[in-house]
Amino acid sequence: MAGDRPEGGEVPLLYSEGHVAARVALEREVRGWSTTELAERVTRAGVKMNQTAVWRIENGTPRRRINLDEALAFSRVFELPLEELMSPPLEGLDIDSRRLVQEAVEAFYEARDARDRLHHAVVAIADHIKAHPDSSRAIHEQCLRLMGDERDARTLSNDIADGGHY
Repeated sequence: MAGDRPEGGEVPLLYSEGHVAARVALEREVRGWSTTELAERVTRAGVKMNQTAVWRIENGTPRRRINLDEALAFSRVFELPLEELMSPPLEGLDIDSRRLVQEAVEAFYEARDARDRLHHAVVAIADHIKAHPDSSRAIHEQCLRLMGDERDARTLSNDIADGGHY
């Protein structure tokens, strides 16, 4: 359709090296990393890179090209799928908003991982009590002693009695 094309008749690219360069700059800034820190992280991810290369990718004229190994390393250090790294940055979000979203996403995954650890620990204790029923009372008392809060200790004890946290 004619309305789908910008002036000049070119179809905008969904994925492009320019998008990767813009996303590299944006993702680096959102995380508060310097170009030197990003270069060090990319190098630790297995692709040798220096601060100048990062700067030239983000700001150079002409912009430094990004090879596939580098794109994969950026994807790894930013913990983004390659397809997302190649996509144009979302419009309408400033750096502060992106930082807040990044913090929320990181907290979400940390909380999920903590819930998983808690579940596995509770299941292990429940299994232990099944094998050693006479240890139940002492385990519940130890929960109270370590937690210090009776309501929290009761919640944990109930999870143990139920055989899991979920």
